[in-house]
Amino acid sequence: MTTAARGATYLTLLDYAKREAPGGGIDEIIEVLAASNPIVADANVMEGNLPTGHRSTQRATQPSGTWRLLNYGVAAEKSTTEQVTDTCGILESYSKLDVDVASLNGNEAAFRASEDNGFIMGLNSTVATAIFYGDQKDNPEQISGLTPRYALTTGNYGSQIINASGSTASVQSSLWIVTWGPLTCTLIYPKGSQAGLQSDDMGKQLVTDSAGLMYTAYVTKFQWKLGVALLDYRYVIRVANIETSLLTSDAATGADLLDKMLDAYYARPTVDLGTMAKTFIYCNKTIAKYLHKQAQNKANVNLTIDSPAGKPVVSFLDAPIRVCDNLTITEAVVS
Repeated sequence: MTTAARGATYLTLLDYAKREAPGGGIDEIIEVLAASNPIVADANVMEGNLPTGHRSTQRATQPSGTWRLLNYGVAAEKSTTEQVTDTCGILESYSKLDVDVASLNGNEAAFRASEDNGFIMGLNSTVATAIFYGDQKDNPEQISGLTPRYALTTGNYGSQIINASGSTASVQSSLWIVTWGPLTCTLIYPKGSQAGLQSDDMGKQLVTDSAGLMYTAYVTKFQWKLGVALLDYRYVIRVANIETSLLTSDAATGADLLDKMLDAYYARPTVDLGTMAKTFIYCNKTIAKYLHKQAQNKANVNLTIDSPAGKPVVSFLDAPIRVCDNLTITEAVVS
């Protein structure tokens, strides 16, 4: 594990916003992000140790020791490590709002803010999709997400895939259990840059329309530099091959979601990581719906509903369940 990660604490984008611009525009952006997609608000975030991302040294093997007899020696051992580099991508967009349109309702600032919120939510959705499905091998300008890493049941990562036994191509979905933390799985931003979506008000500018004709507009630049660093692959579990068309309320056909979630929850090396990491469960609305229905048909004590800050949160073994519509129902079969 890198020196930078040692002793780190669990920090989210909202934590960074409070540090960088208390009471300013960044706070408002993060609040909109949290409201439009929970995974971005849940994730641990840390500064990478490279201008392009983060390089971590990860344990590959560890000594097992030898039972020794008196007067007999044992062979020397050593652990082995490997270096993994996770790179960041740059997501960028520009808002051009005609100054005369902005002034129609008499409150230009409020109108621009409402327009900018649309960009914030759109870019947030793009990031959430990339966290799950981004593939730098096919799209080198993007980030490397979780699905391409947990794509085969063979190899080290394969041990963290729970098979829900769906077999029809391109009609599958997945449920993820992610333990976010500075030593497990985290979002990263390049060394020397800023965390999260940055908004730059570039003021009034002369711009052109699609026909090349000019007009004056308020221009806002949006930029987000980020990546996903997987420092310990064992703390991300994928329940794959959930064939949603076969799901039933009593689990008579299709996946028994509660059973698979139990397998996934205990596939992690340790259950309790204290304040250094937090575990969340991600699924789309279809899976969430059948999960609740199956829970109602069982003597289930693992699914609970709490109301922190007056908002109901469904949890499984104390891990909050987040509905993420960026998780599709058109995944390929994992084999």
